Amino acid sequence: MGMSYNCTITDAPDYDPTTDAESLYNAMKGIGSDKEAILDLVTSRSNTQRQEVIAAYKCSFGKDLIEDLKYELTGKFERLIVSLMRTSAYHDAKEIHDAVKGVGTNERCLIEIMASRNNRQMNEMVAAYKDAYGIDIEEDITTDTSGHFKKMLVVLLQRSIQSTDLYAAGEEQWGTDEAKFIMILGNRSVTHLCMVFDAFEKIAEMSIEDSIKHELSGDFERLMLAVVQCIRSVPMFFAKRLYKSMKGLGTADNSLIRIMISRSEIDMLDIRECFRLLYEKSLYNMIKDDTSGDYKRTLLNLCGGDDDLAGEFFPEAAQIAYKMWEISAMTKVQLRPTIRPAPSVDPAADAQALRKAMKGFGTDEDAIIDIVAQRSNAQRQEIRQAFKSLLGRDLMKDLKSELSKNLERLVIGLMLNPAEFDAKMMRKAIEGAGTDEHALIEILVTRSNEEILAMNAAYKDAYKKSLEEAIHSDTSGLFCRILVSLVQGAREEGPADEERAIADAQELAEACNADSDDMEMKFMSVLCTRSFPHLRKVFQEFVRYSNKDIEQIIKKEMSGDVKNAFYAIVRSVKNQPSYFADRLYKAMKGLGTDDRALIRIMVSRSEVDLFNIRKEFKETHDVSLHEFIQGETSGDYRKTLLMLCGGED
Repeated sequence: MGMSYNCTITDAPDYDPTTDAESLYNAMKGIGSDKEAILDLVTSRSNTQRQEVIAAYKCSFGKDLIEDLKYELTGKFERLIVSLMRTSAYHDAKEIHDAVKGVGTNERCLIEIMASRNNRQMNEMVAAYKDAYGIDIEEDITTDTSGHFKKMLVVLLQRSIQSTDLYAAGEEQWGTDEAKFIMILGNRSVTHLCMVFDAFEKIAEMSIEDSIKHELSGDFERLMLAVVQCIRSVPMFFAKRLYKSMKGLGTADNSLIRIMISRSEIDMLDIRECFRLLYEKSLYNMIKDDTSGDYKRTLLNLCGGDDDLAGEFFPEAAQIAYKMWEISAMTKVQLRPTIRPAPSVDPAADAQALRKAMKGFGTDEDAIIDIVAQRSNAQRQEIRQAFKSLLGRDLMKDLKSELSKNLERLVIGLMLNPAEFDAKMMRKAIEGAGTDEHALIEILVTRSNEEILAMNAAYKDAYKKSLEEAIHSDTSGLFCRILVSLVQGAREEGPADEERAIADAQELAEACNADSDDMEMKFMSVLCTRSFPHLRKVFQEFVRYSNKDIEQIIKKEMSGDVKNAFYAIVRSVKNQPSYFADRLYKAMKGLGTDDRALIRIMVSRSEVDLFNIRKEFKETHDVSLHEFIQGETSGDYRKTLLMLCGGED
């Protein structure tokens, strides 16, 4: 896809390097420096002009501007300004040098630069490296890396020097899957590779990205994914990197600085577009919320405007959105649980062991957790039966009297059957002080018809009134109608109907021009009734008719609970494990942990798709779900959650 290059930093029209040099000199003179003057000047000149200012500064004052800036400024702000003063080739060379020569190798930086630079940029960087460090970049990289990761880095370096078919000759020696990927991705044109990806997807019924995730691991996997993402869309690749740099635990300032600088004169506007397509916030607002002071001001200057105020997509972003839905429609996701039935267990023995753990003084929490967290739900139901028939006691009552707080909630949640648990969670969301709308939405949007009908029955059984009545008494307006529609458990099932999908998409696109009530009604009539596979197709065609992404429309045109409900449906249709990963992140990221949400998701997904959710969590936030739970919870509660979570990724 040819990107029209859209940058935020361009040549200043009427500027004089000597005057600039003087302004900078004066800004640094005396006690303390005028940081605002410095940052405003530097960010309103192009890199070429900054080089002329450095020369003029030396000429006028006989001093090195970069050294003076280093002396006057500190911290992240200093790093940012000084990096802006370097040529891009030299900046890349320095980043690579620091990445391989620092304490431990910074693979993330290597991957980002090596995967995203075009041939011209690569060649200039190779030359700058030699010039600055007197050694070949390849030598430094190969000394410091190993295995397939090293091989692929070398291939990427070579790719810029010659684009011939490097591997045709050596194909026989390359037996492994790794080699196959290196061979395909290491050369050939972007257009050719995009066609290869499309062909691959039709045969494999999964995207090339998913295939890489299945077959490879570690830094090599991350490098290959980066290469694929850059072939699909460089701005999209950087949008994701920027998000991760601000979204993980703390801000990865090095990445943030590197990307904002290196893309400001290339494709920052495209990156902003992609960012807006992927995330709930504009890049501008994300930087604004995540950084501070002069550092923030400089970054915002490099970013340019705020896209939360903008309307339609650039054509490129619309094409990318279209492609995203297409891949989502084609991919067959293998859902994987983290909890499976334990082999050869005896419910009677488990029941006795649980009784023993609760008898007498003190409770043996470890014994309880080890049994409960390592059985499937069906096995836990057998234990409940055995407990009653053998001991004449109610296991739930005993557990409630022995455990407390979050651990109690979690263990009880695991012991209930899925329908009882969902009913209880709905009850809690409705009954408490203030309704938990997010919980209502999450449960009703993500459960199958069968699960919803079972939940309705369990609710009626436990609380003597219907769930629908409860929703009516507690919510109102269109939001209430959306929930009532979903609680019927009558969503269509089955594949997409092409013609009808096109008609649905056109109607939704037309509804966007109607007044908001009509628009919301139309959205409800489609989003709450059609099957997920059908909606994927609808949302894909919607981009074609409106030049907007359905998520953008929902965020822009709607508000409150109605917006959240529609947004949850779209996110679930696009990628349900990713939607849950996002809910988990929000549950732990705010002030204090939303334990109810954490318990609800960990319990209800552990036997469905928690493994997929973990993978999505890691991919979006660059930190594993395991680490996050470890940091946000404690004691036996934490121990149990981590058992449900499974691996550390």
